[in-house]
Amino acid sequence: MASEAVYSHRDPMLKKRDDFEDILEERRNSSDLRYALKCYTPVLYKGLTPCKVSELKQMVLQSDQLGYVITQVSKEKGMTTDEVTGDAAAILEEMAQRLQLSTVRFFAFTLSKVFKTLFRSICVNEEGLQRLQQAIHNHPVVLLPSHRSYMDFLLMSYILYTYDLALPVIAAGMDFMGMKVVGEMLRMSGAFFIRRSFGGDKLYWAVFSEYVKIMLKNGYAPVEFFLEGTRSRTAKSLTPKLGLLNIVMDPFLKGEVFDISLVPVSISYERTLEEALYARELLGVPKPKESTSGLFKARKILSEDYGSIHVYFGQPVSVRSLAESRVNRSQFNLIPRHIPTRPSEEILSFVNDSAYRLVRAQEENMVLKPWVLLAFVLLQKQAAEDKQGTALDEFTEQAVWLRDLSRHYGAFLHWPDHIPPSEVVSSSLSLHRGLVRISEGRLLNQAVVILSCVSYRNQALNVFIRPALLASAIHTAASNRKQEIYNGFSFLRNMFSNEFILCPGATVQDFEEACYLLVKTGALQINQQEVLITERGHRTLAFLTSVLDPFLQGYQVVCRFLCEEDCLTEKQFIPAVRKFIIKHLLTGRLRYIEVLSSDLQKNALAALIRLGAVQKIKGYVGFTHLRVPLETTKLFSFTLFISSKNILPLLSVI
Repeated sequence: MASEAVYSHRDPMLKKRDDFEDILEERRNSSDLRYALKCYTPVLYKGLTPCKVSELKQMVLQSDQLGYVITQVSKEKGMTTDEVTGDAAAILEEMAQRLQLSTVRFFAFTLSKVFKTLFRSICVNEEGLQRLQQAIHNHPVVLLPSHRSYMDFLLMSYILYTYDLALPVIAAGMDFMGMKVVGEMLRMSGAFFIRRSFGGDKLYWAVFSEYVKIMLKNGYAPVEFFLEGTRSRTAKSLTPKLGLLNIVMDPFLKGEVFDISLVPVSISYERTLEEALYARELLGVPKPKESTSGLFKARKILSEDYGSIHVYFGQPVSVRSLAESRVNRSQFNLIPRHIPTRPSEEILSFVNDSAYRLVRAQEENMVLKPWVLLAFVLLQKQAAEDKQGTALDEFTEQAVWLRDLSRHYGAFLHWPDHIPPSEVVSSSLSLHRGLVRISEGRLLNQAVVILSCVSYRNQALNVFIRPALLASAIHTAASNRKQEIYNGFSFLRNMFSNEFILCPGATVQDFEEACYLLVKTGALQINQQEVLITERGHRTLAFLTSVLDPFLQGYQVVCRFLCEEDCLTEKQFIPAVRKFIIKHLLTGRLRYIEVLSSDLQKNALAALIRLGAVQKIKGYVGFTHLRVPLETTKLFSFTLFISSKNILPLLSVI
């Protein structure tokens, strides 16, 4: 297989990450049928023989924990235990996977054909797969891929089958069950289906948690789920959901297994299949329902070129190591294991911190393609209302400058240095030619293109976000005093903690990291009392403030909208604020079309509620109303002031 190296430029020395192998090269030169029918003998947990699906179900239904909940529910609802047990069996039947090797072989054959048509290459770090194989043999394993496309879980199983590794059982939403034949085929390839929300359904939760824990404890197969809970429509990492992570950590915390290995996996697409679909969803166009007919209608994508995919299997993370000196496991000895209890504040904090650490690991191993950097340049020109276009030489110079900066900041960048930069830029522009020219058409059409570009730019935000927060704090500070700048950094970081993956309690650490990166690249000089911009630092600081400006303007316009609205339900918020923004975009009072993104609007509202600037009040008929207390006016004033040096007249006064 062809290998390629991707470098991470981190101080104090250049660090080389694992090399990649293109698994499609062999598929292009050999029989797909022979590949699908190959001898498949994966290494299993401690060499155990996995139990049958029917045996697994019996273990769940006969477990002490489920039996305890069944007794409770029967008393609460006045039903017999047999009736409740029947309900539990029905839930399990609806939920359970039925992994069959024949179905896996069918998918292996079909996906080989599809992947060779769609992608130029699928590159995998083989050293990571070797680490995974060892982890699967030694401990129960949980696979935690990033989630940017429907393709993710298919790709994961395809890679594991290719390398003769144990196939995972995959947590999937109920949406896929509506796909008739396809839904059942997914079930037979390892998917188990769960509801998006359990509400207060005690029995459903007990069946679900016990099913996952028994598969994990018995080494049936690696368990796979998405920490973010859903696909990211913006290509930014989403705030992690803790429910499933809590469940898979529970066997270790209760001493039922010695350790559990958590493996973060980073999946990077050069071009995402759903790019236009995501942009339309962010603009309020309803998400198409998953269906078999919809899948067949999507066949037209087979004529498109989607570039390459990089899949990086990160270092397995030991739950035992994470919990060391953090969790006192003796607390679980006080209550019988089969009695379900709510996690303590200590456990919730531990799981939350672990989740953020794992998502950060995903971010750091995401491979950035040249187009990600080109999207930054294009969007900055669009915001500057530069309609004249840019000569290729100038465009390439800006991209190369950004390439070098991102390398200094530790980006995992796939930029082929053996090819002239102008050719790299031209190739990327060609692959994304549908997004390069922004016509003077309707606002919706223009917004779809821009939000598609934004989704690519967002892939690199984790590289720049901490220096960008510092640059914006410097930009708005009244003096060079380090403490004042730190206060501004802390405020912005707190405000945007719904927007970016910023680990709780790490404000000082993030500030020091940002200072270090800007000093290292010669943009700042910092002493005990002051922060000074160097002559060569102005270009860097200007770029970094521009990174945060769209988000600042988005939050500011949401603040302005809420100040003007007297009575608004939570359900009315997104349509109403979108209408407000469109009105001001059409009059030219807003620079950034991306403030139309419903994701940004929801994050802004969540931040304002978290900070107490907006209150949620239950109405008489079940509606939740949003109210802005008078005492929060100062907060809004400060929010609007934050970028007063470069924000337009609409946002200058409340």
